[in-house]
Amino acid sequence: MESSNGMDVFFVLMGAAMVLAMHAGFAFLEVGTVRRKNQVNALVKIIVDFAISTIAYFFIGYGIAYGVSFFSSASVLSGASGGADGTFGFAKNGYDLVKFFFLLTFAAAIPAIISGGIAERFRFWPQVAATAILVSVIYPTFEGMVWNNNFAFQNFMENAFGAPFHDFAGSVVVHAVGGWLALGAVVLLGARMGRYKSDGRVVGIPPSNIPFLALGSWILVVGWFGFNVMSAQSVVAVSGLVAVNSLMAMVGGVLAALVFGKNDPGFTHNGALAGLVAVCAGSDLMHPIGALATGIIAGGLFVWGFSMAQNKWRIDDVLGVWPLHGMCGAWGGIAAGIFGLEAMGGIGGVTFTSQLVGTLIGVAFATLSGFAVYGVIKAVVGIRLDPEQEYAGADVSIHRISAYPEEDVRA
Repeated sequence: MESSNGMDVFFVLMGAAMVLAMHAGFAFLEVGTVRRKNQVNALVKIIVDFAISTIAYFFIGYGIAYGVSFFSSASVLSGASGGADGTFGFAKNGYDLVKFFFLLTFAAAIPAIISGGIAERFRFWPQVAATAILVSVIYPTFEGMVWNNNFAFQNFMENAFGAPFHDFAGSVVVHAVGGWLALGAVVLLGARMGRYKSDGRVVGIPPSNIPFLALGSWILVVGWFGFNVMSAQSVVAVSGLVAVNSLMAMVGGVLAALVFGKNDPGFTHNGALAGLVAVCAGSDLMHPIGALATGIIAGGLFVWGFSMAQNKWRIDDVLGVWPLHGMCGAWGGIAAGIFGLEAMGGIGGVTFTSQLVGTLIGVAFATLSGFAVYGVIKAVVGIRLDPEQEYAGADVSIHRISAYPEEDVRA
């Protein structure tokens, strides 16, 4: 038994480390997309948001989601001794601690997702405050409903629609919630200066560094196999089906974005992420061909959503996090109710109606929360850099150094 506990601890710890590494992927994806004058800010935001998320989730958020408090002795937390009532409140070998670490990396993905949408013009400290609120209260509320049956949410879903809402690795809980939270922030923030002209023209702002963008995508892709496969949270529950389904959805997203994006490298590399976002929910249920179809649809959906948001709806979402995580995450929740069905070659245990309703609840919750949180912060302290700071760039305005300082001192 102790050997099994130790294996589970190591398994979940490796998953946590892989998802932690994904935050470097978020950082470099943003660095490669934003202009050179905002690259330092992208790097600092991601690591600071992770630090704030850790504190917020440890002291408040994890307790809201799972009813667990870490205000016990280290001996109790590690499972070496029992609690005050003589029982073991925590599993041996510190399993509950690495589980917290693993789920923290999911929670910290919320501000990392939002960061890409609000890039180049959001004030630093107001975003730190938003991160604290989102990770301590907003995200854990929905997380606990889906993954811990808080408020008897899953009981209601099963009784009303024939099955609980299934989201194995967070298409909706993490990605859709993050993407729809970001929508409120982006809309309230407004477009970057010069992005849209009064005569109707849309001014293109190309990525600053395609190699960095590609590096960010690749880091995320590799880490995603920890994100999905290790969501089993124990060695005995691990499934190779999750790995192959993640792979098939990823390549489906790449190929669809390649075609629909007309060989644009930004679309192609983000297409891989679109497929992976969408397959999270049903990766443990789908047949690999269903996962491939899920990824293909997600890749096309991302290209369409990004193009419409930027050019038609004039939503200046810099990295396209709303279509990538919001739209594709919602599609993933629904796709689990299609390709997870036995009739579609899946394992079953889901219903389309439950997946549709659960997804819509997540979208509504996140959208309302995003506008509320960022709306209050905007009203109280403001959220946008002033025009001079935005023109100079967030690197110099906020951090007092550029990504290429040697160029600034050349004669």
